[in-house]
Amino acid sequence: MGTREKIIVARKSIGERLAQLEAQRKTLQIRLSKQERAIDTRRKVLIGALVLHRLEHDRDVQFAGGIAAWLRRELPKFLTRDGDKQLFIDLLATQPPGGFIVHHEVDRGSGLVSSKAP
Repeated sequence: MGTREKIIVARKSIGERLAQLEAQRKTLQIRLSKQERAIDTRRKVLIGALVLHRLEHDRDVQFAGGIAAWLRRELPKFLTRDGDKQLFIDLLATQPPGGFIVHHEVDRGSGLVSSKAP
């Protein structure tokens, strides 16, 4: 094998190595994106859980009432899909005489939410 042939083989292996590194970079980038989405989702779930907990258990009626009023005002503007609106029907309803509606059941067949006072 001559020098010219060795250079061609070396270039090919460098090109192959670069292709491998690019594939690894893409794989790692995808993994990083998945991790970032998982962290974002976890943060949203925890904030939502905190808000729901405060609505259900807060003895400061003015504070809980303020959150509920804010949600009733803001959620309709934020939610665009009917299915999403159904998930929050209990929060969007006007406050019942004994407190907030916090218990809801989902019909697994239709996906509709039915709410009931505790």
